[in-house]
Amino acid sequence: MFYLLKYTKQLEHLKDWIVMIFPVLSMVLCMAFPAHIYEGFVIDFRRIPFILGILYGGHRFGFFLMALMLVIRSFSGGSGFHVALIIYPLLTILLSVLAKHYLQMAVKQRILLNVVLIPLLEAIFFIMVTKLLNINVPVYIQLSIVAINMGAMLIVMILWESVRKILDLLQALVKAEKLEVVSHLAASISHEVRNPLTVSRGFMQLLHEDIPANKRTDYLNIAVRELDRAVEIISDYLTYAKPEAKGSEQIDVYKEIHHAVKVITPLANMNTVQIDLQKLNHENVYVLGERKLFEQCLMNIFKNGVEAMPHGGTLEISLVYYYSTIQINIRDTGEGMTEKQIQRLGEPYFTTKEKGTGLGMMVSFNIINRMNGKMSVSSEQGKGTCFSIELPVVYK
Repeated sequence: MFYLLKYTKQLEHLKDWIVMIFPVLSMVLCMAFPAHIYEGFVIDFRRIPFILGILYGGHRFGFFLMALMLVIRSFSGGSGFHVALIIYPLLTILLSVLAKHYLQMAVKQRILLNVVLIPLLEAIFFIMVTKLLNINVPVYIQLSIVAINMGAMLIVMILWESVRKILDLLQALVKAEKLEVVSHLAASISHEVRNPLTVSRGFMQLLHEDIPANKRTDYLNIAVRELDRAVEIISDYLTYAKPEAKGSEQIDVYKEIHHAVKVITPLANMNTVQIDLQKLNHENVYVLGERKLFEQCLMNIFKNGVEAMPHGGTLEISLVYYYSTIQINIRDTGEGMTEKQIQRLGEPYFTTKEKGTGLGMMVSFNIINRMNGKMSVSSEQGKGTCFSIELPVVYK
């Protein structure tokens, strides 16, 4: 679980040394609770975390484990300390050399190496116990201990490598998702920008022909308007993409709503949409953010609301004050959305309109998040949609 948190960056402050605590704890607990085979002879699994800790953690961590093991062994007493004093420094040097090439090995090679290493170490251990301590361990006990250690090492290795493989797949999946988002955005931008550029190019080519002056002016106006639309699409993309804010200021919410309403009124009149401000309380409530971006957010939502009512309707705007927060509600009487469409709002390349990029809603969600606010959407098909923006108040 700690590896999972580390690799998926759910705990960004989790460092490598924290993960290395687990081999240490495992080795200490193995030594603290050994199995008593018979009088004067105990056995434990300390060599498994010791070996794996060095092979995966490197030589520096290996020498730390060796020092820790010898210190604990010296306090535990018994007659085998000088055996440990010979075996573990030599083993640490050997494993430190292997650790340089260990992670470049294939998984099967790593498992085979560890499973074979255990019986060799146990054989050396029993030879030294017999020669130096004059303790004759029965053969069936030696074989049992070797078999148990090999089985334990095999289980640990399979679990360890399985976790590493899963985490590699998770990282690959995260990268694939990021690339997919980028490809969607690139496709959206290229498609939407190409259309106005193509139109502008066509009308500019027509200017080479012998046409009346009034037609030339109309063609130029259309070309400029299409170029402005391309610039607007690119600006929306850049607003969504840039992570940092230029600077925050205190924004009068009531004033900005009225300003956005004035700008959107001609479009509303063209679509026979009535803007209802009866529930807009006249209160000087201030929030913190970038004024131009906040205006852009309101304009995007107002524009979407008006365009959702092609056959006319009412766009109701209300402002509710909750002392520490305010809530702006923008409700239309348009076609509404399904629950699935609501969940996808703000995603790249998703829009409910016939002509659109979906960048407007992405930008709006991003702006509100920057202002430490949140935006929720409720809708019912055939009855309309309500966008609710909740923002923290600086002062009233």
